[in-house]
This record gives sequence, C-alpha cells and structure tokens, in this order.
Amino acid sequence: MSVDLSRLLRPKSVALFGGEWAVNVVAQLQKSGFDGDIWPVNPKRSDILGVPCLASIDELPGAPDASFIGVNRDATVNVVRRLNAMGAGGATCFASGFRESESEGTGGSGLQDELVAAAGSMPILGPNCYGLINYLDNVALWPDQHGGVPVESGVAIVAQSSNIAINMTMQARGLPIAYVVAAGNQAQVGASGIASALLDDERVTAIGLYLEGFGDIRALEALATKARDKNKPIVAIKIGRSEKARAATLTHTASLAGNAAAGSALLKRLGIVEVETIAVFLETLKLLHMIGPLPGASVCSVSCSGGEASLMADMSEGTALSFPEFAPAQRAELKSELGPIVTIANPLDYHTFIWGDTPRMTRVFATVMRESFDLTVFILDMPRADRCDPSGYQCAVDAIIAAKSETGARVAVLASLPENMSDHFTRSFMEGGVAVLHGMSEGIAAIANAIAAGRHPGSDPQPLLLCESPAGSSRMLNETASKQALSGFGLKIPRSIQARSVEELISNSSQLDFPVVLKGVGLAHKSEAGLVSLNIADQAHLRTEAERMQPVTSDFLVEEMAAGAVAEVLVGVTCDATGTFLLTMGAGGVLTEILGDTVSLLLPATSEDIIAALQNLKIGPLLGGYRGKPAADIAAIVDAVQSVCRYVEANSERLLELEINPLIARKHDAVAVDALISLREN
Repeated sequence: MSVDLSRLLRPKSVALFGGEWAVNVVAQLQKSGFDGDIWPVNPKRSDILGVPCLASIDELPGAPDASFIGVNRDATVNVVRRLNAMGAGGATCFASGFRESESEGTGGSGLQDELVAAAGSMPILGPNCYGLINYLDNVALWPDQHGGVPVESGVAIVAQSSNIAINMTMQARGLPIAYVVAAGNQAQVGASGIASALLDDERVTAIGLYLEGFGDIRALEALATKARDKNKPIVAIKIGRSEKARAATLTHTASLAGNAAAGSALLKRLGIVEVETIAVFLETLKLLHMIGPLPGASVCSVSCSGGEASLMADMSEGTALSFPEFAPAQRAELKSELGPIVTIANPLDYHTFIWGDTPRMTRVFATVMRESFDLTVFILDMPRADRCDPSGYQCAVDAIIAAKSETGARVAVLASLPENMSDHFTRSFMEGGVAVLHGMSEGIAAIANAIAAGRHPGSDPQPLLLCESPAGSSRMLNETASKQALSGFGLKIPRSIQARSVEELISNSSQLDFPVVLKGVGLAHKSEAGLVSLNIADQAHLRTEAERMQPVTSDFLVEEMAAGAVAEVLVGVTCDATGTFLLTMGAGGVLTEILGDTVSLLLPATSEDIIAALQNLKIGPLLGGYRGKPAADIAAIVDAVQSVCRYVEANSERLLELEINPLIARKHDAVAVDALISLREN
C-alpha cells in the first residue's frame, strides 16, 4: 500500500496513548527538544511530566500528525480506527501479540488484518515496534533511551529490530544519523516503503537497512530505482544466513545455495551494498555520507610506520582496493621533502622525520592528495586522553585537514583500533571534510563497499521473475520426464530409451550407439544408491548392470554416453523464500557438494550475466581451456542455461525446484545427462 508518511515522520503535533510507555515517550520528546504540541490521552492521570492529559481521544484539539499507541493489542485496533476516522497523520503501534505470535495460537494474524483494515490509508508503523526518531527535527516518538544527537544532515536507518536500532544509536563512531525508524511487523508499510519516504528528505544522504526478510520485492525494486535516481546509496544487513535458517531441500542446487545466496544476489542486482556486521554497516554508511560512492579503486595509504603500511597492504589483499604507485613527478617531489632514507611507495611510510613540522607535513600530504587517487587514507591512532597527552598529535590533524582543504581530495583517516580515535578528534576531522574510519578491518571493508557502490550500473535491471510461496504439496518429475520437458525449450539431451524390465531394456537397446549409461529411475540421488553405471560397452555388460540394479528398481533409463567432457556443470533453479527464482551454476557431477563451487543469479538473467558468472567459478579455467586442454563451448553452455530460464518463465506459477547435474560441457556443445524438476500440484 502506498501511503503518505510525511506527517508521521516530521510531525508538528503528537498524541500519546497508554501508561508508562507513553510516559517514556513524553520524556524522550522533551529531551529531544520537540517544539510541537504533545497531547497525552490517559483518563487516569492529570498530567505526564507536566504535560496535561486528555481524558479520551474525543478531547483531542485536532487530528495529530503522529501518535504513539502504547496500549494492549485489542485496544490498539480501536485507537487506530478512531485516528484514521479523524484524519490523523499516522501512528506507531507498540503492542505485540499480532502476526509474530501466530505460531503460539494467539489469533494474532487475524488481529493484524483487523489493524490494517482499521488504519485504512493512514500510515502505521509496526505493530510490535518502538517507532521513530527524527534527529533533524528533534522528534523522538520512541519509548526508550537512545544515543543520537541533533544533526543537520545524515543517514537514515530502517530496522526490523527495535533493539538493534537502539544499539546503533549508541555508536561512538561519529556517524551522523538523521532518522531511525523501526519497521516491526510491517503490517501495512514495509521497510522499503519507509526508506522510500526517507529518500524524499534532501537532508538524508544514504539509507541503511537492517532486514529480517525482504517483504514486497516490487517495493524493494522501486526503492532501489528511486535511490539510484537520487544518487543516494543503500547499505543493508540481511540476517538469516546460518544453516539453521535454511529449509530442507531435495536438490543439490537448493542445499548448496540456501536463502543467503538468493538474498545476496537480490541486493547485488539492485545495487544495494550488502554487509555482514553492524560495525561495517556503520562505517560504510559514514564513508558514503562523507564522500559518497568512490569512482574507482585506487587508494593511497599514508602512515608514519612501516608496520601500519604493511598491515594495510596485507589486510587489503583479496579486496577491491588497489594501491598504484606514485607518478614520477610526484615521487620526486616526495623524495625531496622526505629525504633519501624514506622509500617512496604505496602504501607510504613517511617515517617521523617531518613529525611536528606542520607546514612540511601539510606539503607532503597535499603532494600525495594531488595525485588522482580515488581515496587517500591516513592511518592514525590517537593516544588515549585519560592516560596520555594527545596534543603532540595535533600536528597530524591540522596537516591532514589543511591539505584536504588545499586539494579538495577525497580523504579518510583510519584508526587501526576502533577505540583509538576519540569523539573529539573524530568531530575535528569530519568538520574538516575528512571521513574517519574506526578499525582497520572495518575501515577496509567500508572502502571496498564504497568502491562497490561506485561500480553499480546506472540503469535499472529487468524486473525480477517472481515465484509463488513453496508451501503446499508437490510432485517430482522423473529424469526422463524432466529432460523431455526441458528439451522442449531447447536443451540438448542424449538419445535414450526407457524400459520396465531387463528384457525390454536389452531388446530396445539396439536403437542406441554404445557405449551407454544405465540408470535406475525413481530416486533423486541415483549415484548414492548405486543406480548409475557408466561406459557400458555392449549388451552383455548392460544386462549384468541391469540385473544388479533390479532389487532396487525395475524402471530403467539407458542413454548414449556424452563422451569428451571438458567439465561437468551444475545448473539449477529454486523458488526461494524471498519470492524470487535463484539460478545456481557450479561444478557438477559427484563432487558437487565437496567442491561447493557455485555462483548465483536471479532471473531473468542475460547471457552476459551468465558468462560473467561462469568465469567466476573455480572451474572457470577448465571451461576456458586449462594447460593446453580443449576449451568448452561457452556459447553452448549459455544456450543450455537460457533454455532452462525459458522453461522457468513458462512454468513460474508451478515450479519449485529444477536441477541439471551434470550438464556435460564439451568442445562443440553442452548436453544435459541428468535432470530433476519439482512442481507444485495444481
């Protein structure tokens, strides 16, 4: 549902319903300096913290812009209905016991439906959420402590966990937070809708999302498009990556991918930067707020210690960061300033010869910044003020800020330990236009994320192909039916015959060219059950193998061997819990789980996407021709994958899982020798 959140996010009047929780909200509003009207509604109190109470909702002097509803769940529905009728601007619903408690048999799901109906077009946050804090306009519709301060601009954080949101406000990293909004159950307005409304505030520079689920995929796509149009990057943490969060599955594809792969593929496709920890989340948002997405990956690291220079280089290994050497003229100028003992290299250890000489330090730092690096990073840990005297480091602070002012370069200061940069120095640097990163590992990750944000395409991807929930009964097509179904969409399969007895098998096998493969039909994982026999050279050998399998199955499939394999490839598609179709490609055959070599894309996928994904596999060199061996026909592999994609699109309302394992990649073609399809029952 599309609703107008502007009054709720930036209210001039606030109504409060409830007891002690409402008292907490009044305290936070007063503490924040909110200068609008506060209207507590409580028949049992004359006032709350000096603010006169109203006996009932009927006594409200007008329709409030925002309301905090801290009463029980049944009363919440009634209050929401009354507020909607009077034209209120919106409400946050604090009570729990709605859909999140349905598994306990509380009837919460039906009550949540009633709540949404009662709200109508009036926006509501939650239920089961704390509300919102607007640090730009001094609004704290929030029933607990928080650690933020007023700002003139900053990032907006939308979290499905109120407690995580509180924790983030307590950060001491210098991140200016403009808004914190708890999404709760997202009964009416989802995290994407909230974030979209926050993008409309010109004072918001970037969006941070803490997600437990994606919700409305179309809304997330629209959010990504809007953020791209406004040049405001989005950073997200998506929880649920652990093994315990994955559902039981039938195919190799689903068990290898899990929903974490689908979530990551979704965020990447939409140009949303994914991070895994709160520390990196905050550092990335801070760098994007101060500097924005980086146009490239060239970084210059500057420190007065060889240890710091080496650590920076080592910890950046395997990331997107690149440390190009200085230009000849720049190298000569630095050599002239720093003397013969200092090695001019990137990362740069400028030693301590110039320490304390602020003008000279400024000249050196400006010389470094004038080169066309995408980011210049100064490694600087400050002494702790309670035990040491940090005044001796003021020269570095002044020189970095002066050089930044002189050159206009993108500059960051990185403390190797988060605690080694005080709030005082953090504020000094950031007021001088210098970003401050707390912690070397977190800082390097933030820089890599800013590089990734700068690399995202400027155009929107195709709308995602969505699938129905995998709930309900299903049926598995056998191998023959699966391959025939895919063959109808262009997939190449071997010539084969089916038989229901050994004698029928031998009689009809003359139609095929030996060697052949014999398979027992009916099990998902035939190799583990001993129901696959390769390189059968003649009918006598075929009879022997069929009689060996007969105690397990009398349903046989025999097909011509796909000889000349360059590599065996897994191709699979799953209907993921996100509501998207996840395409997984990787090393196939019997080593699928052992190697765990997979890449994932969401559908629809272009041929260029598929080629790039194949190149990222560990078996990519095999496909390209390794050590003089023949290369696979990449175009044929792509055609095979696109055949699968066409089948998925045509059967999107029924498909649950699909797997080809293996697709035999050969010099001149690609042949699918095994396939399984799981469909939802009509």
